[in-house]
Amino acid sequence: MSVNSFGAKASLDVNGTSYEYFRIGAVAGSEKLPFSLKVLLENLLRTEDGANITREDIEFLGAWDPSAEPDHEIQFTPARVIMQDFTGVPCVVDLATMREAVAQLGGDASKVNPLSPAEMVIDHSVIAEVFGIAGAFEANTDIEYQRNRERYQFLRWGQKAFDDFKVVPPGTGIVHQVNIEHLARVVFPRTVDGVLQAYPDTCVGTDSHTTMVNGLGVVGWGVGGIEAEAAMLGQPVSMLVPRVVGFKLTGKLTEGTTATDLVLTITEMLREHKVVGKFVEFYGDGVAQVPLANRATIGNMSPEYGSTIAIFPIDDKTIDYMRLTGRDEQQIALVESYAKAQGLWHDPAVEPQYSEYIELDLSTVVPSIAGPKRPQDRIRLDESKPAFREAVAGFVGAPHDADDYSGYDRAVAATMGASDPTGPDPTIRDDSPAPADPTHHHMVPRVHAAAPVTLADGTSFELDHGAVTIASITSCTNTSNPSVMIGAALVAKKAVERGLTRKPWVKTSLAPGSQVVTDYYDRSGLTQYLDAIGFNLVGYGCVTCIGNSGPLIPEVSEAVNAHDLAVSAVLSGNRNFEGRINPDVKMNYLASPMLVIVYALAGTMDIDLFSEPIGQDADGNDVFMRDIWPTEAEIDEVINSSISAEMFVSRYADVFAGDERWRSLPTPDGETFDWDPDSTYVRKAPYFDDMPAEPAPVGDVSGARVLLKLGDSVTTDHISPAGSIKADSPAGLYLTEHGVDRKDFNSYGSRRGNHEVMIRGTFANIRLRNQIAPGTEGGFTRDFTVDGGPVTTVYDAAVNYASAGVPLVVLAGKEYGSGSSRDWAAKGTALLGVRVVIAESYERIHRSNLIGMGVLPLQFPEGQSAESLGLTGEETFSVTGITELNDGVTPQTMRVSAVKPDGAEVTFDAVVRIDTPGERSYYLNGGIMQYVLRNLAKA
Repeated sequence: MSVNSFGAKASLDVNGTSYEYFRIGAVAGSEKLPFSLKVLLENLLRTEDGANITREDIEFLGAWDPSAEPDHEIQFTPARVIMQDFTGVPCVVDLATMREAVAQLGGDASKVNPLSPAEMVIDHSVIAEVFGIAGAFEANTDIEYQRNRERYQFLRWGQKAFDDFKVVPPGTGIVHQVNIEHLARVVFPRTVDGVLQAYPDTCVGTDSHTTMVNGLGVVGWGVGGIEAEAAMLGQPVSMLVPRVVGFKLTGKLTEGTTATDLVLTITEMLREHKVVGKFVEFYGDGVAQVPLANRATIGNMSPEYGSTIAIFPIDDKTIDYMRLTGRDEQQIALVESYAKAQGLWHDPAVEPQYSEYIELDLSTVVPSIAGPKRPQDRIRLDESKPAFREAVAGFVGAPHDADDYSGYDRAVAATMGASDPTGPDPTIRDDSPAPADPTHHHMVPRVHAAAPVTLADGTSFELDHGAVTIASITSCTNTSNPSVMIGAALVAKKAVERGLTRKPWVKTSLAPGSQVVTDYYDRSGLTQYLDAIGFNLVGYGCVTCIGNSGPLIPEVSEAVNAHDLAVSAVLSGNRNFEGRINPDVKMNYLASPMLVIVYALAGTMDIDLFSEPIGQDADGNDVFMRDIWPTEAEIDEVINSSISAEMFVSRYADVFAGDERWRSLPTPDGETFDWDPDSTYVRKAPYFDDMPAEPAPVGDVSGARVLLKLGDSVTTDHISPAGSIKADSPAGLYLTEHGVDRKDFNSYGSRRGNHEVMIRGTFANIRLRNQIAPGTEGGFTRDFTVDGGPVTTVYDAAVNYASAGVPLVVLAGKEYGSGSSRDWAAKGTALLGVRVVIAESYERIHRSNLIGMGVLPLQFPEGQSAESLGLTGEETFSVTGITELNDGVTPQTMRVSAVKPDGAEVTFDAVVRIDTPGERSYYLNGGIMQYVLRNLAKA
């Protein structure tokens, strides 16, 4: 029940309907706050209860000091939770398990139920097994249902068993695109205690790219599935009031640049600015020049630069987009009226106070890609060829051929001294001569290999390093943006008209984020051109961006592995980490959908797209990128004639019903789930086994061994099981032992509801480098329960350590746990027996998830690391000071001792990264789920 100590309750009339709302302006100082903090302030006003949310909390936020470091905790209550199926299935598994556990503790099982709307979009399970032919979509969907039948039946049970839980079935779209096109309310109308209220739509999601909805002015971010479960059960999200970075936009994008170029530029800028854990908010005259779809693209990439959110305020563009996507007119009117009444409407003449400032003139953005393994590593397109040559040497370990300058890039050299800040226009060829100096920075020699390949149809060619073996229009980031999607289709049309097609070694795929995309492709007559060059629809889902690219062309895969080729993927996604896209592909580049098609036509990264031909027409004439690149006017003409609100209304009219495959699935009934003991997809979670009603005190750690010693930028992709399951891996052996054929292994993501598979795949990424086991790559470590510490799998070593009663430690470098909000990165870590992680720095979500699973995150002292302290991973560790937490106090540091095999001791004071009192409560209970469960049992 709201305390309302500020007298903030008021009434808002919209077209004759009255809404109760809480006036932000009732709090002194609120008019100076950034948009995002005004939303948080309203949240506190509405949920003030005098205990968890107090008058002091509200006054603190109203008087927010932009220059202060975060030190004040608030409790944020999101309006809703959104999930995708990979992270959502274990959420529902945990909720189903909690129902049984609550009953065992004497509580009411029905209380385990979402208290705020929870929506799941099944978008992570489709794999591009079939591609490049008519019917690829139907074939892939059939395979998806065959492989995931158990999971989908379980989710249909959940949809019926839990209140306020809705599921968008497979083959509909990507969660973040469905969110911005349909699920997001922007302003939430909801009846509370019999009164119709209006308040800002806020959300947390079980996917880091939940931030895409920031483009609509919705404050929301990714959390682990663990936190999402707690939010569904009414637990607020504990957070420190963040610093807010004001990002001023001026100017306008120039002809030839895309939203992808813009977002890669912003990603590079903000990663360099260091915004981890901060809010980023866009303001200024340039905001009006950024279409909503571009805003969504920018918000989507927030995890890539590390901010919690990257938000655009509400304005006319928001209203236009809501109308375009078929929102109800009353809802649209509510959004505009509410935003203006609350001071949430963007006025470029008013500049809020920010903690930090950064600025970008949109006219300076140039065509770009990013790679070959991090999204923040932007490369100007006119420098991509020498950048590739420089990078590839690190992947093949071969020396440069000093005599090979045959592909030297004249246009790149000519632009190096150019004064035009916008760089070359991709529609214009620069025929300036190259400098004669062979020592020029861009004169990078070629690393060459020649692997002969003959396909089943008799086509023969040689495969080289840098060959583009995957070209995929995929992922939420760009497939929600009509400008780049129509642009890509026009590139395809012009290519077909010039007689071009994909190179025979390229696996091509088109996986839009919503069915509306294929609707406007069909209406514009452009589908046929995409099909003609192999970009047939493979599914509506994340596909390549999350590692569901499917196998390469078999003969290509054989050549890649036989000759150890460093081949490439080009995708219109947001993630390109090592080992993520495909196990055969070492180099991954992010690019606009338009460039994805261009690279598929060219077939290689070892090309200057501004000066070298991408192919030849039927008469043998060279065809250049500029010949097939559409103008903005051409793109706008198709958009204006092909996209309408009726498309969105029609596609989303019955979005939760699903197709015949979904509706015909036999679905169990009942308040609790009837677990199948033979299921290899869905198993009862082990977190509450033998859990007492009251938690035992936490204790110090002694006699611990290092399971892994890792370097910088280890992502949750490196930690969490993801991608395909190898037959000889611990997870593969488990499935084989349980009668699963190799062809039916499916992916780790699809099996997240089975902890037995997931624990075996934790730290098993094929590109993981564990420094304890030098010379290995993948899920290997040394087992010090055996004399000499022989190399074995991480899982097998963890089993032996558990049998010997030895706790485990992970040592890591900077940015540990960056990437997706994968709860299994923390769940798997905990189930392997890891008690403590010591890193140089953490990404926000993974640190929080570790605490949520009862794992203690510590940080090396400033300026120190495992290397500087001389730690090899062969030491025996102890951590003291943990018991102080039992007294309701979080110490700033804890003493760590590492005893080397020769008896020498290294000690240091590690920084405790339990950042809030709420996190301390979770840790003391052994995790957030145990904390919530105990409270539910008492209620």
